[in-house]
Amino acid sequence: MQCPYCRAQNGRVVDSRSVNDGEAIRRRRVCLDCRKRFTTFERPELAPRMVVKKDNSREAYSREKILRGMIKACEKRQISHEQINGVIDGLETTLFDGTEVEVPASSIGEHVSHALRELDQVAYVRFTSVYRDFRDVREFLDALSPLISKDGNHGSIRSDS
Repeated sequence: MQCPYCRAQNGRVVDSRSVNDGEAIRRRRVCLDCRKRFTTFERPELAPRMVVKKDNSREAYSREKILRGMIKACEKRQISHEQINGVIDGLETTLFDGTEVEVPASSIGEHVSHALRELDQVAYVRFTSVYRDFRDVREFLDALSPLISKDGNHGSIRSDS
């Protein structure tokens, strides 16, 4: 395994453990050249999964694409990489139950939005605004209103029409 810091291939595994009910193995490694530690995950390689987009075009499912979007939404929030990976693991378990080869992009977006809504309201609004492609302030207010009602702050954001 190549070190992500110095690119050396001289490292060893320090700790291994099963994660996500045995669906993956998390390995802590140390580079013997630069002495830095890093984590890798080992998952079984599955048949390619496809995402069906709004225009009915298809593209290969990419865990990394979802990860990048979630990291961007969670920037400067107190959400750990473990929590983000947990959301993605749950998404994959729910949507790719072994029989589905294609999944609508909307299902992925809704799953991530719902999970972020439970984790962090700001990250939820950030992600949802991009995922749903908000066009104006009214759409932001529509996404915020259930959060405001849930917290009991009725009327703290007004929408004058």
